[in-house]
Amino acid sequence: MTALTARWVVVDIEGTLTPTSQVHVVLYDYARPRLGPWIDANGDDPVVVEAVAQIRLLGELPDSAGTPDIVEVLHGWMDADQKIAPLKTLQGLIWQRGYAEGDLVTDLFPDVTPALRAWHDKGLDLAVFSSGSVAGQVAAFSRTSDGDITTLFSQHFDTVNAGPKREAPSYRAIATALNAPPEQIVFLSDVPAELDAAAEDGWQTVGLARPGEPFGDADFGSHLAIESFAQITVDPA
Repeated sequence: MTALTARWVVVDIEGTLTPTSQVHVVLYDYARPRLGPWIDANGDDPVVVEAVAQIRLLGELPDSAGTPDIVEVLHGWMDADQKIAPLKTLQGLIWQRGYAEGDLVTDLFPDVTPALRAWHDKGLDLAVFSSGSVAGQVAAFSRTSDGDITTLFSQHFDTVNAGPKREAPSYRAIATALNAPPEQIVFLSDVPAELDAAAEDGWQTVGLARPGEPFGDADFGSHLAIESFAQITVDPA
């Protein structure tokens, strides 16, 4: 058991709180056939309008490109697991509806909720940094295998309001938003490159080497590596 002290605990989602299949299979398969209908049904929503404009720009599509062309670009990004903001925005809106209607439930690893509740009850502040949109994050935590856990988190960050997950300036921006010294923040993720970026800004880092997950056998270098949240304790600084 490794003991840490901090003011904030910031967690990744995919591969850290949930199995990767929760995103790549369950959520992606739910969003894929709904992207086109969602764009067509919400053409007056400013958020959708802006997302479509970004997709045309990033996908190098002409202004005349219709929904099928836009969806083709989105599906290509999904197939390549690209963390591109307008894709994440549309996915988040669709997932938000799916959770609200009871179509989706987030499957958490069994060690996750007990640890999050213990840290929260000790007075630690919890935040999320995920490539999924903030709307998608909140929706995902509203209906989980352990119930609604949205109240455990004080802040949510994504690639829109913080920046890319593998770049140090994103973690600098989050530390500023949290009003906390970097050394008083612990970041838990299954991706070594994300941990490297956080450590570059002075954060404490913990790697999740969960058996059977894509990064289960990764080289975490100098980062503390664990298989379960039960292997660490975090106390208020």
